[in-house]
Amino acid sequence: MTLDAVLNKIDSDLDPSLERLSDFLRIPSISTDPAFKADCQRAADWLVADLTSLGVEAEVRPTPGHPMVIGHVGDGAPHLMFYGHYDVQPVDPLDLWDRDPFDPAIEETALGKVIRARGACDDKGQLMTFIEACRAWKAVHGSWPCRITFIFEGEEESGSPSLVPFLKEHTDELSQPDMALICDTGLFDRDTPAITTMLRGLLGEEITITGPNKDLHSGLFGGPAINPIRVLTRIIAALHDDTGRITVPGFYDGVDELPEAVRAQWDRLGFNPDAFLGDVGLSRPAGEADRTALEMLWSRPTCEVNGIDGGYTGDGFKTVLPAKASAKISFRLVGTQDPQAIRDSFRAMVRDMLPPDCSVTFKDHGCSPASVMSTDDPKFEAARLALSDEWPREAAFIGGGGSIPIAGYFKEILGLPSMLIGFGLDDDQIHSPNEKYDVRSFHKGARSWARVLDALTR
Repeated sequence: MTLDAVLNKIDSDLDPSLERLSDFLRIPSISTDPAFKADCQRAADWLVADLTSLGVEAEVRPTPGHPMVIGHVGDGAPHLMFYGHYDVQPVDPLDLWDRDPFDPAIEETALGKVIRARGACDDKGQLMTFIEACRAWKAVHGSWPCRITFIFEGEEESGSPSLVPFLKEHTDELSQPDMALICDTGLFDRDTPAITTMLRGLLGEEITITGPNKDLHSGLFGGPAINPIRVLTRIIAALHDDTGRITVPGFYDGVDELPEAVRAQWDRLGFNPDAFLGDVGLSRPAGEADRTALEMLWSRPTCEVNGIDGGYTGDGFKTVLPAKASAKISFRLVGTQDPQAIRDSFRAMVRDMLPPDCSVTFKDHGCSPASVMSTDDPKFEAARLALSDEWPREAAFIGGGGSIPIAGYFKEILGLPSMLIGFGLDDDQIHSPNEKYDVRSFHKGARSWARVLDALTR
């Protein structure tokens, strides 16, 4: 039996596979709303039934929140773990949907057919691309390509509160695979597949500067009395130098230069920063002056002010000198930057800049390190070439501007490297009304996984 036979099976079974996805999408598995607890259980049960029909030893595992689905099947090397999540985002505001979000339908658009429903892309459609590839492989070969462990979560959209305890409790069982496969990312563009190998970490800080013991009249106290807003804005302005570099002492410890081979791949992607910024009404890149826009998005750390509060902000005008001023500041981290060391250094910098009569309090909004997957493992290049065979353009190793904590958890708790391959598009409207998943993405996603499985098991 050849790979072509598996691909042909995926092609011939496209309509039934879309019907299975539609059945799955009809379950309103909204994890953040307790009213949908039974539906989350129903989605987990649906997955167990589907996996069991393929010969997988699958079961629902309880957690303090929504259940996990765990399945084991096959033998031989490598041993792969596939992760996805069956919970979905809330649908509000419902009046902005063009149809019932849990009544999926295939629609014709200017760019081709899409399946429209909540969860179509994030993450039910993506999850099912892998299952459909396995279904076709089993139908053609009568066996599995290798040993596979499935882990499906029901709380990803609500912060994964049960995930880390579950992984720690089941380390002996779940640390056996050689690699984790995660399908919760996207294509670079409609014709260019990607393997995400860099995910930025995140550090959140809230600072409050306090000066006088109450708000003051600026005519009576302005001048001799310290103004916490002025102190706060001076601190914020000092976080970057004139070239856009971040000035927190030791901030760049652990930030490596981009490998030339990866830089060359990114150059071939043809990313247009003018169009990227133009779409949001901007015209020129900010940030580090000596870095390209893609470098800044994927492989460089950032420091951003996400909110400022202080003084009178209502209608009209009030000449108040406020007692307090606060700001929320986030740091995106890369490489081996140490979140706790950066937090300590940032707080020391702020304290050193305080004038007399001012104090500061800090509020921790969490932190997580970056995840970097080493492409030195030959499996990564094998998967990249396999993806390139399916899509019109060559696949690339790319970075991710956001954070996907699961990859870090797999590495930290289970010792597993992760390979992130997804087929979503920027216009899929995940987390928004009218979410969709291109039928082409779903179809070629299943074909892509068949190719990747073939490449990883040769």
